[in-house]
Amino acid sequence: MDMSRAPDLAARPASPPVLLVGNPNVGKSVIFGALTRTYVTVANYPGTTVEIIRGRALSLPGAPEVVDAPGTNSLTPQSDDERVARDLLLAEPDAVVLQIGDTKNLRRVLYLTAQLAELGRRQLLVLNLQDEARDLGVRVEASELERRLGVPVIPATATRNAGLDAIPRRLSQAAVAQLECSYPAVVERAVLDVAGLLPAELGAARRGLALMLLSGDRTLGEWAREALPEGGVGLVERRQAELKRALGIGAATAIARARHRAVAELLRQVFHVQKARGGTLRDRLGELSMHPIWGVPVLAAVLFLAYEFVGVFGAGTLVRLVEDGLFGKVINPAATALANKLVPWAWLRDLFVGPYGVVTMALTYAIAIVLPVVGTFFILFGVLEDSGYLPRLAVMVNRIFRGMGLNGKAVLPMILGLGCDTMATLTTRILPTRKERVLVTLLLALGVPCSAQLGVVLAMLGSMAPAGTLIWGGVVAGTLFGVGWAAARLMPGKGSDFLLEVPPVRVPSLSNILVKTVARTEWYLKEALPLFVLGTLLLFVLDVSGMLPRLEALAAPLVVGLLGLPAQATDAFLVGFLRRDYGAAGFFVLRRGGQLDGVQSVVALSVITLFVPCIANLFVMIKERGFKTAMAMVAFIVPFAFAVGALLNWVLRALRVHL
Repeated sequence: MDMSRAPDLAARPASPPVLLVGNPNVGKSVIFGALTRTYVTVANYPGTTVEIIRGRALSLPGAPEVVDAPGTNSLTPQSDDERVARDLLLAEPDAVVLQIGDTKNLRRVLYLTAQLAELGRRQLLVLNLQDEARDLGVRVEASELERRLGVPVIPATATRNAGLDAIPRRLSQAAVAQLECSYPAVVERAVLDVAGLLPAELGAARRGLALMLLSGDRTLGEWAREALPEGGVGLVERRQAELKRALGIGAATAIARARHRAVAELLRQVFHVQKARGGTLRDRLGELSMHPIWGVPVLAAVLFLAYEFVGVFGAGTLVRLVEDGLFGKVINPAATALANKLVPWAWLRDLFVGPYGVVTMALTYAIAIVLPVVGTFFILFGVLEDSGYLPRLAVMVNRIFRGMGLNGKAVLPMILGLGCDTMATLTTRILPTRKERVLVTLLLALGVPCSAQLGVVLAMLGSMAPAGTLIWGGVVAGTLFGVGWAAARLMPGKGSDFLLEVPPVRVPSLSNILVKTVARTEWYLKEALPLFVLGTLLLFVLDVSGMLPRLEALAAPLVVGLLGLPAQATDAFLVGFLRRDYGAAGFFVLRRGGQLDGVQSVVALSVITLFVPCIANLFVMIKERGFKTAMAMVAFIVPFAFAVGALLNWVLRALRVHL
């Protein structure tokens, strides 16, 4: 991005875009969906939006493009997602900013408003979550705040569509907020000096950019070297040193304090807490779920419900209905009869309805075995998202994660990995340091099963003794912690402090859960089904060409000798390179066919869980971490997974464990 060049006005649409900007977890995605009629994931925790999402808002005057930016607490970025939001603001100088804020956290909202004003950005301010503010006894005088800021202030509760009708009516009234921060005279002189060096095309944004540079924003380093004249970077550094000598504190601290003073003065005029609120049942439950002791039984209850709903109902009842009933008695017999009647060539019949047939294997695995489990998991995950439990879990496990060189905030991407490792890898952008982002990416790829794979795993574990679940869980958790602990000490760099706002406990919205489940199911079918078909075609070609028995023979010393699995398990590992859940589904079929005993099942599940990520996640790893880093992770994960499986098989056989 070259911010030093004037924007290409000819290439822009007639109506300037509208940028949705705000702190994390304030409802930007809900409002984006309401304006564009486009679904995006909505959840009760920060970090859900990590990429720029665009859509056309036909309900707004001129039908402008609406852009949903990642949440940010400051325009001086501390993480990749905050940098994306800041860069978007600088790359779209003509856009109208629709700032979304949490009414009950107005101090944090107005701090961002002050920074937007310093960039000279026209904006509207939507004070969302009015219902939660009322429950807390918080009252904001919106009309007085509007008068003092000079910008439209719109109270809203986006989840109920309350107040959003004012956005189209008031969009044309967008203006630069009149929230001036009184900086020390030496700071003002330094700002004038630095702003005077910046390109004139930047216009009103020069003041805000000068403050960013004086605050020591390293993410602007490369741009500053191009935008400033020769010697400009040195002048900025000299002004920073002069400010520290004159003020006794760093320029960033002095600038932040001035903004906080301006915000505090405004808060005294418009922000009121009318009553002390007694603790409700939801509040007490929220506190218990974060407690280092009482949080454990809450977590155990959540895991038990997950096991019953996904592992028993989804993987048991629903799979039996769909696989044995719909596919076993209707679809597969009908497809076989139709193929025998219409297709004269045996090899072509086998392609559709043979042992490695598109219908009898690919569709059966994807729809009859995996989809019911995935669907129930998506419902459960939606409840956990909307309730606010996930950030509380992050608080509870913070101490454990410290042992891996991480903090509790890292649990959010890892829990998101239970839904989709691909999206979770993108979500690592919320972590402040590169070391943390690389480490969490490694752990996601190594041992966090996605929803489809986890569902199949739960289905298999449900068919054996509880000890099997404990062993599998212990192996995966112990491996994650051990690898994380070692990698944190071998990898250069430092961790970060644990700063995470915990949202209130909310009653999940049934409509939101249903919409998310449908959207995620559609995503699963679009992404997974083609790969299931591709994997089946691969096995079919290998079988017809006679290569599959040879591969099984070549892999026998590893699969049969070290892991103690039947030779057919090689098929599951082959397709596991495409999708781990496809590999897990292969083991599920072997287990139901009586070809895997309890020990073999636990070994197989442990290896496939610690196996290479799916193709989509591998591509995202390359995109986010770079080709060399991603390939190094894969080169470690594959042999390590088989080594863990071999060791586990030897231990269980030596101890004569029966599962």
